[in-house]
Amino acid sequence: MNRPKHIASCSFGKDSLATILLAKEYGEPLDEAVYCEVMFDKDISGEVPEHRDFIYETAIPKLEEMGVKIIVLRSAKTYVDLFTGRVTRGPKKGMVRSFPLCGKCAVQRDCKIRPIQRYQKNLPPGTVQYIGIAQDEQERLLRLESGRQVSLLAKYNFTEQDAWQLCEKAGLLSPVYALTDRGGCWFCPNAKMPELRHLYDHHPDLWARMLELQTIPGKATEKFNRTQKFSDIDALFRQEDEDTAQAA
Repeated sequence: MNRPKHIASCSFGKDSLATILLAKEYGEPLDEAVYCEVMFDKDISGEVPEHRDFIYETAIPKLEEMGVKIIVLRSAKTYVDLFTGRVTRGPKKGMVRSFPLCGKCAVQRDCKIRPIQRYQKNLPPGTVQYIGIAQDEQERLLRLESGRQVSLLAKYNFTEQDAWQLCEKAGLLSPVYALTDRGGCWFCPNAKMPELRHLYDHHPDLWARMLELQTIPGKATEKFNRTQKFSDIDALFRQEDEDTAQAA
């Protein structure tokens, strides 16, 4: 009797990579690892550049050397496509959609969830999905679908710290963890100030693209996050730089 297909959901964060490493170490069945890359536009990844470089230059080559098949999914839609689209109904009909809403992100829905759902429709019945949820994330573990979704981290009693150490030992810990403790696109409205400051300091080309989007007229909202325009954040960082220069 043939066994069901086994796939690993992979963001190339510590928990999903530790899951793959555990599968290989303990001989768990694994047919492929699936990664969905959100794109800013047709050419620029939505991943923080340091993380994207890690994915394509370090993680994927190492996993392929281990015999892991990597599936990369992308939506036909990009962040810019959604940003510049028009509202089709309601009081803001005809306006530019602009920045996604915190907690109700159209980018997450259209650029990540839907490509994954389309991929999953072609999977054979009974496919088992490995999800990177650690032993110390009990609330998330309780939401797993019994028999269809499995946490190898929980099975082998790995906490988030254990996952970190396993990836670090294997040379598979993303440099993004030096910047933040969360995954997310560099244009995410939930990005914390240190993440945005890193983008401002080290990736001025990407920062400039966001400022360009801010200038588009007729937007449904001017706010990048719940309280600020992107230009407000830019002004804040510029003022910080001026204060630092004056104090030097």
